[in-house]
Amino acid sequence: MKYDVRQLPLISNREIAQGIFDMRLAYHQADLPVLCGQFAHVYVPGKTLRRPISVCDASDGELRLVYQVKGGGTEIMSQMQSGTVDVLVPLGNGFDIQSGRRYCLIGGGIGVPPMLYTAKQCDRPLIITGFRNQSLVILQDDLQAQGETLLCTDDGSAGQKGFVTDLLRARIGEVDEVCACGPTPMLKAVAAVCKEFGKPCQVSLEERMGCGVGACLVCAVKVRKNGEEVMQHVCKNGPVFNAEEVVF
Repeated sequence: MKYDVRQLPLISNREIAQGIFDMRLAYHQADLPVLCGQFAHVYVPGKTLRRPISVCDASDGELRLVYQVKGGGTEIMSQMQSGTVDVLVPLGNGFDIQSGRRYCLIGGGIGVPPMLYTAKQCDRPLIITGFRNQSLVILQDDLQAQGETLLCTDDGSAGQKGFVTDLLRARIGEVDEVCACGPTPMLKAVAAVCKEFGKPCQVSLEERMGCGVGACLVCAVKVRKNGEEVMQHVCKNGPVFNAEEVVF
């Protein structure tokens, strides 16, 4: 895994939904390519640990990071408006997208952003996004430009009322494989539907991280390998795993 620490010029950093920000940094893919599903580790002034943010897009000379303000670190990030940002990138193993296959890409909440760059690597993707309510809905126009996009909310305030698994069940026969990112309960439910219908599934796990490169044990999760349950790092071995390997 090749990565580097970069001082990337900040292009813009604006709020696009309630507590959700869209940060764009100048970045050249040819210099250090980013794969869909990988993440960046952002240094926040005054904080010891970096903040892991999924790559939303890495096109047209920009690295796009869409993140939610959840604490002091991301609050400081949301206030950045000029200068450069210290970023460790690209990190982790992303989604394995094969040509000739149709993918269903599923994002839940802040797990939606990495689906945009993933969709750009797919042919005719079916994209399913789920949010708690309308105030948290993001990136619909961007995703619709890449493929058929379905929206649902828990309370029905936008799109269809219900969960991403409801939409998946209705359309799973049209796709060859599923890729998903979002809260663990959602990933567990998506994996169960895929197993029921015999469809391969890749899931991007969300875990708290320390170093981001596999040197600490903060993001360890339990997976099945060769018939045994072992611990692996989300940052180094993931964040993307085959769903059947994950012990939810």
